[in-house]
Amino acid sequence: MSIGRLPDHEQRLLDEIERALCRDRRLARRLRTLRRSRWPDVPALLRRVASYRPHTLTVALLCALSVGLMVTGMATSAPAVIWAFAVVWPPTLFAVFRLLCRWSGG
Repeated sequence: MSIGRLPDHEQRLLDEIERALCRDRRLARRLRTLRRSRWPDVPALLRRVASYRPHTLTVALLCALSVGLMVTGMATSAPAVIWAFAVVWPPTLFAVFRLLCRWSGG
C-alpha cells in the first residue's frame, strides 16, 4: 500500500488508521447518510413546513384571494379560475390553522 511519498513508519501508521476506520461500521453508516442525493431532505423539509409562522397580513391576503377566486369560479365556472382556487385553498387553510395555533398558544 506504500505510495513512496512517506517514510515507512509513517506509512505503516496511516495504513493501520485506514484499516481501523474501514472496520468502524458506525462511521461507515454516518458517512453513507451524509451523501448528497437528488431528492430533498424530507425530514428537514417537514420541520421547515411545520415551523412556518405566517403573519396576520399574509393570512388575510390569502383569505381574500381564496374568497375572490371562489366567488369568481362560482360566477363564471371557468376551469382556470376553479383550478387556481384549488391551488390557493390548501395553503390558505394551513396558514389559518398555524395562525390560530399561534394565537391560542399551542
